[in-house]
Amino acid sequence: MDDVHKVIRRHQIITKLSTAFIYATLVSIAMNFFWTPGHIYSSGITGFAQLLNTVSQRYLPFTLSTALALLLLNVPLLLLAWKQIGHQFAIFTFISVLLASFMIKILHPLTLTSDPLICALFGGAVNGFGTGLALKNQISTGGLDILGIVIQRKTGRSIGNINILFNSIIIISAGFMYGWPYAFYSAIGLFVNAKVMDLTYTRQQRMEVMIVTDFPKTVVDSVQNHLRRGITIVHNAEGAYHHDKKAILFTVISRYEKNELDEALQEADPNAFAVALDVDEVFGHFYETKPK
Repeated sequence: MDDVHKVIRRHQIITKLSTAFIYATLVSIAMNFFWTPGHIYSSGITGFAQLLNTVSQRYLPFTLSTALALLLLNVPLLLLAWKQIGHQFAIFTFISVLLASFMIKILHPLTLTSDPLICALFGGAVNGFGTGLALKNQISTGGLDILGIVIQRKTGRSIGNINILFNSIIIISAGFMYGWPYAFYSAIGLFVNAKVMDLTYTRQQRMEVMIVTDFPKTVVDSVQNHLRRGITIVHNAEGAYHHDKKAILFTVISRYEKNELDEALQEADPNAFAVALDVDEVFGHFYETKPK
């Protein structure tokens, strides 16, 4: 059994390292092929690193590269992650940030187009996919992600307003540096980035599931063997066609867990009827795995 755990553990580490490298490659492509030629700013710490690069080029006697600025800005946040979140989480976050900085530095800019709209759309899409892929494999890309986890653990609140404020500053800065049309192009890029990230990373999207079955205990056992989810059972329901007795099960899952739920239903009751609806917010206790 220990050997099996070691193999699984090794596979998880290799997967995370590979994902970190893929993320680093994609963010460097977004930066050097689209954002830099199009004068588009990214969101969060990456956008702030771009802003520092622009300011240093124009107003300082030295130039602070985006790659180095990205690494330096993440250092205090990585120390915060090490103390407040977990050592393993901090290590993999450091690896992803280091690889991203390295790839941005070595991948020379290639001007496919300087059209700001195209650069905003494709840069946002490429980076959004890379970030979503990293989050899907439980890797943080650093930046405000770390601050968000710490604040949520301490207060139970999200940093949505902080994100909006921070990104608003980035967008306004783009307007001052390159002209106000570029502020709007950067805003478009942020929107595309967020949408593609949501399409890729589905763990944070909630779904309400209603299951109608003849075998409630079997289905409950199967679902809870696959997922760590609470289930509410409504007994004495009646089918309108044959007037036979049914039970209705209610639960909430993340979209990421949908395939596991499908497998559980196939194992327990292939004839069960299930409906899933997207939900905007869940009140009360909803189990989420925490980064280590």
